[in-house]
Parts: sequence; structure tokens; C-alpha cells
Amino acid sequence: MVNMHKRITTIIKNNKSAIVVSVGASMLTFAILIIATGVILIARFGSLNSAFTSFTTQSRTTVVDSSIEQSNVINAVAKANPAVISIIISKDVPVYEQYYQQYNPFSSLFGNTTQNQTGTQTQQIGGGSGFFVTSDGYIVTNNHVVEDTTASYTVITNDGKKYDAKVLAKDATLDVAILKIEGTGFKYLTFANSDKLQLGQSAIAIGNALAEFQNSISLGIISGLSRSITAGTSTSGATETLDNVIQTDAAINPGNSGGPLLDINGNVIGVNVAIEDSANSIGFALPGNMVKSIADSVIKNGKIIKPYLGVRFLQITDSIKKANNLSVDYGALVSRGNTSADLAVIPGSPADKAGIVENDIILEIDGTKLDSTHSLSSIIAQKQIGQTITVKISHDGTEKTVQIKLVQAPAS
Repeated sequence: MVNMHKRITTIIKNNKSAIVVSVGASMLTFAILIIATGVILIARFGSLNSAFTSFTTQSRTTVVDSSIEQSNVINAVAKANPAVISIIISKDVPVYEQYYQQYNPFSSLFGNTTQNQTGTQTQQIGGGSGFFVTSDGYIVTNNHVVEDTTASYTVITNDGKKYDAKVLAKDATLDVAILKIEGTGFKYLTFANSDKLQLGQSAIAIGNALAEFQNSISLGIISGLSRSITAGTSTSGATETLDNVIQTDAAINPGNSGGPLLDINGNVIGVNVAIEDSANSIGFALPGNMVKSIADSVIKNGKIIKPYLGVRFLQITDSIKKANNLSVDYGALVSRGNTSADLAVIPGSPADKAGIVENDIILEIDGTKLDSTHSLSSIIAQKQIGQTITVKISHDGTEKTVQIKLVQAPAS
């Protein structure tokens, strides 16, 4: 059996690959992760034990008692655990029988073994995680967990019950999928405001570690915000650029993809999606606000509906500024992808109609500066279809402002 997982293959630095701004009305634009036989390890959180720290100065001793934090973690886990599920991925695989051909004295060939396929057999090929967002069976997970359209998916709840799952909607760009099982009365999780996360705050991960250890718990902190990463899978060979993701040192393992990243109150702040395979304790989660908007869209409309600008871009950093000799160190550089088909501006899109062209820099949207904490994709994701936004751009060094009416993203 192969665990579903992904590995971060590249963290964007001077990467010229670009991403298309096509975010859900109730979601972010980009998002990658536990894939059966995936290339990106999506979840691996190393458990961190609570510690008691004491130190003595010349006149006093200060003791930091972690018993309160331990109690909060225990309470958060007790609250969340019943709502976290495991996903089993099954598929019909060929069954072979071996035949041994004996040595023939009238032949120059010696005996050898051959194989003949005798049929197929349903086997578990991977696993992932997820969690309920309603009492009537709506479940959030990663797209890469359920990307195989020829596989079947079984949900195992924390009490050991099994349910056949239906994939209602999925977005490969954002790496989010919504499943549904039949039933009522399921415990479910609520979302905290992921825009208010702070570096150093506690983070709890729960998931189906290694697709064997159901509802495993890991504790860590938020160690980075607004990261951009590129990840890929070994099954499809596709890569995904995930924007505005949360970095954590909570241990994530293959099988944790799609499981929740929680705050100390047991509310969802992110969805575990990837790890940096070449490092220790560097994992990533999709921001909770983006995922919530996707889930709300599917629950309300039966599908993912998102606003659409229609550009590919690179979030400008110091390194991208230097590599492209730019005049600013913030904003979104409108840039084509790695192939000739990956145009910088999608023909007929709102951006195209507004006159935005390749190498323009989008500086602000509705007065919000695009920087490390306010990405283009995250801002568009919070807008509504049909809404007109004010966009400040830099074109050949000259700033101008245009009005752009967002439309519904085309089906992917």
C-alpha cells in the first residue's frame, strides 16, 4: 500500500513559473497534500512535548507553568477529534499468477517463470485525512487525496464506522476537495479567522498518519505566514503553486493531508497540505479562510464558484525584484508560465478587457497594497462575482488606476 502524500519540490524564489488568479468567491486562488504515491509529503507534524521552563535571576525565580496550556490542548483535541476522519483510497488492481515452464531437453531454452493476469482485485492503495464541516456529512480534504477518478473512497469516522464517500467538488489549483457521506448528527469543526494568525501561536494537527494511525495528534507553533510554495505529485506529475499558505513546525506525515490544523481552542485555522521533504519540521497548511469559502460555496451552490481576474503572476520579493530589475519590492508581476501556452493574461478575461498586459505590476486592489501579508490571490478570493474592483498598476514605470469587474471563473 502506498501512503497518499506530497513533497514540496520547490519553494518559490526566482522561479519564473506563474500562477493564474482564479479564486473562488468563497475561496483563495491557489492552493497542493497527501496523495497516494504523491510527490509532495503533505503532512508531517512532529509532536512537541509541553515543557516546564524555569530560570533564576539574582533575586527571584520565574517558573513558566505549562499545565494550563496542556489542559487547553487536551480540551481542544477532545473537542475536535470526533470530527476528524480518515479517508481510505481503494482501486481495482491486476491479479497475476506465476507459471514455471520446465526445461525442455529438445529446446535450447532452460525453464523460466511467466506471469498471466487472471483478473482484478480491489485493494487499498493509499489514505488521507479530512474533517466534517456540517452535521449532515460535508467533509473537507485535499484535492490530491481524491484526484484519482478511477478509485473509490471510504470515510472512517473516529468511532470506527465506515461510509462510502462521494466527491462533490474539487479544485486542483487550490488543492481543496469537498466530499459527502450519508448521515446526520456528525460532530463538525468550525473555522477561526486565519487572517488573524500570529507567529508563535500554538498549532495542533490531527490526521491519519502514514494512513495507518488514525487521528494522530501533533503539537507545534505557527512558524511562518503568507508563504508561496510549489509542490507536485508522483502520480500525475503535475505541480501546484500554493499561495499564502501557513508554515508550521507541527509534525505532519504522509496520510495527514486534508486534516485540520487547529488553534488552541480547537477551531480550524488551516488544512494540512504539504511538507518540505528535505528539511525537518517544515510543514504547510492552506489558510482556513480560503477553505471555508470553498466549503460554503459547495454547500450553498453544489459547486465551487469563484471570482476571476485572469492573470498569471509572480508575487514580488527582493529576489524577484533583483532578477527582473524592478523598481518596486512589492506587488504582483504579471508573468507568463513555463510554456508558451501559459499566457500572462488570459484572453477575454476581466484583466485583458481592462488593458493589463504582461510585465505590468499590480500594486494595489481597492487600496490594499499587495505585499507579503496581502497576496493578489487572497484578496481576489475575498471578492464577489460581479463586483467592480479598483486596481492600481505600474505600466512601464507609470502608475495608473483601472476599474475591473470580476466574473465567475471558467470551469477548470
